Order: sequence, then structure tokens, then C-alpha cells
Amino acid sequence: MGAQARRPPPRIALIDGNSFYCACERVLRPSLEGRPVIVLSNNDGCAIARTAEAKAMGIPMGAPWFKIQHLQARGLVAISANFALYGDMSDRMMRVIGQFSPAQEIYSIDECFLDLTGLPGTGRDIGTQIRQRVLRWVGIPTCVGIGATKTLAKLANHLAKSLPRLQGICDLSGLGPSELMRAIRHVPIRDVWGVGRRLAPSLEAQGIRTAADLALADRHALRRRYSIILAKTAQELCGEPAIDWEDAPPPKQQVMSTRSFGLPVRDLAELEQAVSLFTSRAAEKLRLQHSHAAAVQVYIRTSRFGTGPRHADSAVVPLDSPTDSTPALLRAALSGLRSVFQPGFDYAKAGVCLLDVRPAAPVSMQGELFGLDPLADDAARAGRAMAAMDALNQRFGSRMIQLASALHKPDARWLMRQAHRSPSYTTEWRDVVEAG
Repeated sequence: MGAQARRPPPRIALIDGNSFYCACERVLRPSLEGRPVIVLSNNDGCAIARTAEAKAMGIPMGAPWFKIQHLQARGLVAISANFALYGDMSDRMMRVIGQFSPAQEIYSIDECFLDLTGLPGTGRDIGTQIRQRVLRWVGIPTCVGIGATKTLAKLANHLAKSLPRLQGICDLSGLGPSELMRAIRHVPIRDVWGVGRRLAPSLEAQGIRTAADLALADRHALRRRYSIILAKTAQELCGEPAIDWEDAPPPKQQVMSTRSFGLPVRDLAELEQAVSLFTSRAAEKLRLQHSHAAAVQVYIRTSRFGTGPRHADSAVVPLDSPTDSTPALLRAALSGLRSVFQPGFDYAKAGVCLLDVRPAAPVSMQGELFGLDPLADDAARAGRAMAAMDALNQRFGSRMIQLASALHKPDARWLMRQAHRSPSYTTEWRDVVEAG
């Protein structure tokens, strides 16, 4: 036993991009550096990302655009969300971060966990290298939090962001129990990963007001009163790993594509175009996670805030067999749409949800006694067609190949309002930056 090398203590890092959407815009528009910038949600509804300069102007997260647009006179720059750009920049950032360790878990578009266990160097040294390389190679500023568990890494990242003296890096790994409790005793319970605003009031009523309070709480009582997840969170805050590592996100149980319209829609044909596009996008997501769906739900509704007559309805259409084929899913979606559509209403939103999602597997069908199985042959042809369509869209840009029913004019009423959208610099050939 003495000759056997002792396993080094766990050391997990959480790296995320600072004001990620805004940072992506600044990468290719350097003139935005130092200026107050916000990114607006779909249909330019509200602020979903803010730079430090925008926060200093008093703009809260989720602020409606119509209430703050007067701040443009004071230098505020508002940009419509460009998720194609942000997704591409995220992929570049994650690939650079992944160079530091073979064990990487991408948690969200701008966050990932990295296993630093056993790597040479201090946490601050490794964190500095990560920040410098991502900034130099991708242009995105980041913060790095390091701890013995994923929950402590998240908490350390929160401290790295909120305490300027830490210069974007906080390392809680290697601290003894008493030192660790001193380090986290000032973190409000609502800022602990997995707690949030929903559980915070109840915990505060029980005298659990900080991260240290939760770490020292009775885990059996937490499990009985709340959940096993909260008990695991308390365990992780003590430096004891309890949350599993995921090399890849689990497949989604439902796949959705939904959108509010830029202008109200009354015409069934326009609604069919919108639902066709939403179904195509949902089908692409389904194929990316190698799944099939056994039912399709489609819904439409008028505005909740309008003064006119209201209508909302949905329909679930089961499929003969689970599939990832866009045409098969689209036939079901359009059938459901036609069953719930009523003329005379100003529809403001529609959506498609693929239900009963399961891993893709060869479909076992009873073939003919003599000859080939036409059903299996059709499924194989459909699979090849969908693979070719996805490959072309990935290579030449989204929506390069579409089903005819999803085609639309650029001024279609149901398209989102994006009055301030930046070009898709890295994903569309026509928007590539010219240097010279």
C-alpha cells in the first residue's frame, strides 16, 4: 500500500465568459470596447446580457427595451441577439479550454467544468494560462473558479467575478475545513449553485443564510425537508464530491422550437410556414442527439397583453412509428396546426414540441413474406436524405437546404424583429469581415 501512489486531491475548475453575448459582439466590433452594451432577446424584447458599463447605468437584467431605449442618448448600444454567432464563438472557446485537460464538461453556452486533478502548477497559475489563452485566441474575457467539487468551483467562480482583488481567479482547492468555511461564510445562500431564489426564502427561515450555513446543516434533515439534491449540495460545499461528472449532456426528453412573431399573424398559410421552420429546427436538434420522437405537439396563441379576442390551443399528433425524419414530423405538425387554427384571431406565437423522445434504434418491422421490406427501405432512404441535408446545412450555413413549406419571404410577418442585429461574421460567407 505504501508503494502505491496516493491519488491527488480533486481539483475542479469552472470557466465562464464574462458578459458572454456582449463579449462576442465586441470581438468583431472593437469600437464597442469600454462602451455600455446590451444584447436584446428575441423580438428585441428585453436585455439578456449587459456589459459592466451598462450595469453601471442602472440597467437590470431583463429590463424591457421600450423602457430603457432612451438611454441611447447617453451612449447605450443595443444589439439584437445573434445566436448563430454566439454558438460559434462558444465552440471556439470550449475547444481552447479543452486543451488544458482531457476531462471537460460543457455546462452551458459560456460555461464548462475542467478536471485539473493531478496537473502541475498552482490553481492560480493554470487559471491565468486559461484566461490569457482564451482572450488571445478567441477574444473572450473569462473568470476561473477552482474547488474540490463542482459546487465549490461554481462558488469560487462567483467570488472571482464579484471580488475585483481576485483578478478573475479564485482557488478554493487545498483549503482545510475551517479555512474553507471562513472563505464561503459571506456568500448568500441564494448565490449557491442549485439553491437560487426559489429555495432561498425557505432556507433563510430555517437559519441557513450563507453557503457555510448550508455546508454545516444536517444533511438528513435537508433530504427529508427538501431533496437529496440539496443534501448533495451541502456535501459538496464541504469539499466532498457528490455530483457526477458528465462528459456529454444527457439527451433531452423533449425537443422544442418556439418563437414569438414580429407582427400578429392571421393567415393559416403564414402560420404553416412558421410551423414548418420550427419543425425543421426541432428535427435537426433531434438528429444531433441521435434520438427519435413518437409524437408531435403544436400550439398557437394570441398575445397575452393584447386588447383583441384571445385564443390558445394545442394538439398532440402521435406518429405511426418513432422517427427523426423532417417530412414525417412536419406532416404531423401541420395536421395538428390545422386542427387548432381558427380564423379571425391575431396569433402572436407558435411552437412545436417533439414528445416521447427515445434513443434512435433500428426499427423492427414485420416485412413481407416474399420480397423486400418497403417500410424499412423507405426509412433507410429518409435517413440518408436527412443526413445529407444536415451535412449541407452545417457546411454552407443554416437553412441552405429547406423543405418547400418552410420557404418564406424576408419580410414575412412571423419573423422576429431584430432591428439591431449584427452580421453573422463567423457563420455566413456573405458576412465575413473584409480586411484591407
